[in-house]
Amino acid sequence: MSETGTGSISEWRDHEDVKQLKYRYLRTLDTKQWDEFEACFLPDATADYNGLEFDDRAALVDYMRTNLGEGLITLHQVHHPEIAVDGDTATARWYLQDKVLVAAFGFMLEGAAFYEDRYVRTPEGWRVAHTGYRRTYEATYDLADLPSLSVKGPGEHTHV
Repeated sequence: MSETGTGSISEWRDHEDVKQLKYRYLRTLDTKQWDEFEACFLPDATADYNGLEFDDRAALVDYMRTNLGEGLITLHQVHHPEIAVDGDTATARWYLQDKVLVAAFGFMLEGAAFYEDRYVRTPEGWRVAHTGYRRTYEATYDLADLPSLSVKGPGEHTHV
């Protein structure tokens, strides 16, 4: 939409569709729904996560499936989107806050970054052509230093 807020309904819809795609990407990553995660990308999509680079969708999905498996809890949240749509392509910048917990290794990471993404409209809807971020900070913790921390993953319940 334009700076004056006079954008068309189709421009608004494109912005909303790009937001929904990014949110689906994060949800399926954190819930480990790999087929849905894969569907967010074009086959030739690329990624660069602070120097961890992928040349196509298959390599990216395989890496995530292999390295973010059971026992690893992730939380990815984005906000403050800056989206520009130009016909059937779009770019977006997102502010990321994330956490990674690996209880078995007593490890937690938290950080922030700015995503820089490119999107392409396909007959099936918007898809990611490139995603990646550069960290603004990253902190790691030894969970032994946080003795009162209790971590529960999906399906685990607190017993009273």
